[in-house]
Amino acid sequence: MAQDLSGKTVLITGGSKGIGLGVAEALVDAGAQVTITARTGSEVEAAAAKLEARGGGSALGVACDVRDLEAQHGAVAATVERFGSLDALIANAGIGRMGPVDTLGVSDWHAMIDTNLTGVFYSVKAAVEALKESRGTIVTISSLAGTNFFAGASGYNATKFGLTGFSQAIMLDLRRYGIRVSTIMPGSVATFIGGREPTEADAWKIQPEDIGEMVVYLLSVPARTLPSKIEVRPSLPPQR
Repeated sequence: MAQDLSGKTVLITGGSKGIGLGVAEALVDAGAQVTITARTGSEVEAAAAKLEARGGGSALGVACDVRDLEAQHGAVAATVERFGSLDALIANAGIGRMGPVDTLGVSDWHAMIDTNLTGVFYSVKAAVEALKESRGTIVTISSLAGTNFFAGASGYNATKFGLTGFSQAIMLDLRRYGIRVSTIMPGSVATFIGGREPTEADAWKIQPEDIGEMVVYLLSVPARTLPSKIEVRPSLPPQR
């Protein structure tokens, strides 16, 4: 049965494409009011317009860099001003810069730490007071790279291991306020990470809309129930 999230307001970071947009589409289809953020104003506004055109819920696009705490506070304020409250934060924005540690650039290291880890901390800091009022939900988008390390991904692994630990710790911090924190840890997803464009060859991978359905589920389970961590893999990966 389709879930009805009418009246729920959700802020999604990194929402103009990839997993973030797939989550936004699923939420709007379920009737939610959605704010999406991204660094490029024209991209996030265009994505919000497409979400509005789907019918169902409503959408607002806000230009915001997750590495800027003040900008994050502004995105929360814009959401509350437009929709009246904030019921959920989907901390999705992330980047991947791959390479062995001896060739991984210092700037790439800092970009991943600042976006994938500090950016989520800033997202939570900006949203937490509004979420206390609504007894809302936080969903972080980590990765199986946050529990399984692999060669050529030392920086990415570090951020996702850190994000998984951060998410599980704040789950314990915040549940006394009625805030539920869940972490989704996908394996291979057909998305834009690393600057690549998804193609038909990625059809076997988890699709962004699949993660969207998981977020809808997490926002629909009874308040007494807390799925704190979800690991998800492609069901039929190619044979090697």
